[in-house]
Amino acid sequence: MSATATPLRARRRPPREAAGSPLLLGHGRLPRALAGTALVVLAFVWLVPFLWAVITSVQSEKDINTTGLWPFKGAFTLDAYQQILERGNVSVWALNSFLIAGLVTLITVVVSTLAAYGFSRGTFRGRRALLAVTVAAIMVPPQLLVVPLFEQMLLFNLVDTYAAVILPQVVAPMMVFILKRFFDAVPKELEEAARIDGASEFRVFASIVLPLSRPIVAAVSIFVFIGAWNNFMWPFIVTNDPDLMTLPVGLATVKDAYGIEYAQSMASALLAALPLIVVFLFFQRRIVNSVATTGLGGS
Repeated sequence: MSATATPLRARRRPPREAAGSPLLLGHGRLPRALAGTALVVLAFVWLVPFLWAVITSVQSEKDINTTGLWPFKGAFTLDAYQQILERGNVSVWALNSFLIAGLVTLITVVVSTLAAYGFSRGTFRGRRALLAVTVAAIMVPPQLLVVPLFEQMLLFNLVDTYAAVILPQVVAPMMVFILKRFFDAVPKELEEAARIDGASEFRVFASIVLPLSRPIVAAVSIFVFIGAWNNFMWPFIVTNDPDLMTLPVGLATVKDAYGIEYAQSMASALLAALPLIVVFLFFQRRIVNSVATTGLGGS
């Protein structure tokens, strides 16, 4: 009796999930079908605004203002894109955005990793107080810093320069805190073994800690680049020269100069998002792996 009961109980037990397996509602076809259906519905809801923007951008203003429930109401046209490209210097604005976002990402990652490693491994006086100030800075809204930062740029005569756009964006307390928490989890035994072999503190950081921190550094770089690319308020305030404007700011000036036109508004939004979409398509596996490994999806 016991010999036959044991296999039955074993078959009734749910199989143990392997490490890294996807989160499901349960085992069997029904939970998988429910999970797949939910993902499809959520993806469709997320794609509806994007599809609406694409459809609106390829219509004329006359057709868009026509009443009706069907979103595509007229003939296909690329006049909105043509007008934006003719009215604005999109190539220069895009180059400025790549340059500014790239430099902001590079400087932010360098400064944040060094600061986070100092907070994680340093024993200097005032470490806890400085860390508390850094954490408290996360709760300060960026809008409160606009006036003081602009006054500083005026004081140093940096208005309408790349430095004025880049430097205020490289201070990222949130990224310092995230990197510090990751460095805290790195085994100190590896660093101590390197020091015994005669490695300097910087050599330990560059050769031991950073290679182990590639996922978190990649995730931080991705979020900083996206934030710098989409930043509109500060570049809009600190630049007046059209040759220094970023893509979001330049496209906004084109729309403001010629009035609100829905087709051009959607076309400019898609042009501003297109580089990020291309970057994601090329690096989607690395981006997803970085976010999944570090758990930054909700930050």
